[in-house]
Amino acid sequence: MTADAPRLIKALLRRPCDTTPVWIMRQAGRYLPEYREVRKRAGGFLNLCKTPELACEVSLQPVRRFGMDAAIIFSDILVVPEAMGMELRFLENHGPQFPDPLQDEAAVQKLQAVDESAFDFVAEAIKLTAGELGTTTPVIGFAGSPWTLATYMVEGGGGGDFRRVKTMLRDRPELLSELLDRLSDAIAECLNAQIKAGARCAMLFDSWGGVLSGEHYLQFSLAPLKRIAQKLRAAHGDDTPLILFTRGGGLWLEDMADAGYDALGLDWTCDIGDARRRVGDRVALQGNLDPTALYASSEAVRREVRAVLESYAGGASSVTGHVFNLGHGITPQTDPDRVTALVDAVREFGAA
Repeated sequence: MTADAPRLIKALLRRPCDTTPVWIMRQAGRYLPEYREVRKRAGGFLNLCKTPELACEVSLQPVRRFGMDAAIIFSDILVVPEAMGMELRFLENHGPQFPDPLQDEAAVQKLQAVDESAFDFVAEAIKLTAGELGTTTPVIGFAGSPWTLATYMVEGGGGGDFRRVKTMLRDRPELLSELLDRLSDAIAECLNAQIKAGARCAMLFDSWGGVLSGEHYLQFSLAPLKRIAQKLRAAHGDDTPLILFTRGGGLWLEDMADAGYDALGLDWTCDIGDARRRVGDRVALQGNLDPTALYASSEAVRREVRAVLESYAGGASSVTGHVFNLGHGITPQTDPDRVTALVDAVREFGAA
């Protein structure tokens, strides 16, 4: 890593920074009027994801408006199972749907193996975005975790009580493991394509890891994530930071810190100072303001930003290894002015 590396990369690799870097999950999204205009032109969510010029445009919007320290490429975690042969639909106000969910061994074995070329549209969007940003602001690549993708593929959609996939976990653990292995390979190909195209770091979203019990989390979520980290390290070395975010993962921080990632994303249920004490200097930490704090006044946002920064610092005069973020994705109802207040507060208090 060079001395003039972007602030985000330095923080993820636990190097000194002039101030705490900031970006927010789902920063390119429906809360921004300029995003809504582009989505209208695209004619649908998947069209927007798969049109590199438009995906580039919405990826750049929050950097232009707020001065974020990174652009996260606009895409969706479910492009991986779609590339493997599953039909994917996005229904307005109903979220993603797989009309033909995985039910048995034949369906799992029918899934196609994929290589990097299956994700050319994401790679092209990253090339365009990185070209616009230059070397000072990095592009973040991302994918969903194997467990999280498996939940959508088996359930047919998101949320609910995860009855089908948890039944598979108990009655057919070998079948679930085969599915997770196939997904691990496909996810690694997806992220390899993104890194080669210019993504300076990569993030794994384990959105549903927290619905598992402890033993099952380690076996069916964290173990496949370790496999992906090993594949990416073998291909790209240690200079491409890797971030792992498990929503509801506060119980397993010590195990997550040993999974091969440079940074852990925290949801808002964790105290970031306590998390830092638990993991020590093994990993950087990213987070973790409650997204609903952005519904409050700008003054309240400033107070809560400062509280997160001070909790991480723990009274130390020199702080490394923190990336400010929300504890989950920003919501569509958020006023963009509150995001401005958040970024301004991070700039002010993070430098101190």
